[in-house]
Amino acid sequence: MTRALAVFSLCALTACSDMSEQAKQRTYSPLVGPAQTPTGAVTFLFREPTAPPLTLALVERGQERFRIYCTPCHSELGNGQGMIVQRGFPEPPSFTSERLLTAPTRHFVDVIAQGHGAMYSYAARAPPADRWAIAAYIRALQKSQNASAKDLAAAQAEAAP
Repeated sequence: MTRALAVFSLCALTACSDMSEQAKQRTYSPLVGPAQTPTGAVTFLFREPTAPPLTLALVERGQERFRIYCTPCHSELGNGQGMIVQRGFPEPPSFTSERLLTAPTRHFVDVIAQGHGAMYSYAARAPPADRWAIAAYIRALQKSQNASAKDLAAAQAEAAP
C-alpha cells in the first residue's frame, strides 16, 4: 500500500509542468497590446498611461487624499516625521530629499500603486486619478518647501493684472 502511494506521488509530481516556462507579462517589459491578448484573458496594468492636466482642483483633491493616506507616515510637511513614525515605525524618506526632488512625478504614482520598502500598495484604496492628484500635491508641497524670494516675486508678478 505504501509502495503504491509512493509510486503514485512520484508520478503526480513528475506530471507537473514548470510554471516558470509559461508565457506571461514580465515586470517592466513592453505591455501586451489588445491584438496580442488571448481571448478571455484578464489584463491588469499597474501604470496609468498619462498624467491628467495640472489644475487647482487636481492639487486640492491631492491635498485631501494626501492628508487621509500619507500624513500618518510622511506628516503634513512631507518630512517623514508622521505620527506613526513618532511611535516607532520606520521613517519614510522626506519628499524634500534630493533623490525625490529629482524623481519623475510618475515615481510617486508608481509607489502609491505598488508600494516601496515598508510602504504597502495603496492601489486598492486610491484609484489612478487620486494617485495622480496625490503626486501633483507632493510636487506642490516640494515647491512650497524649497521656494525662494525670487519664486514668490515671480508668482506675485504673474498674478498682477
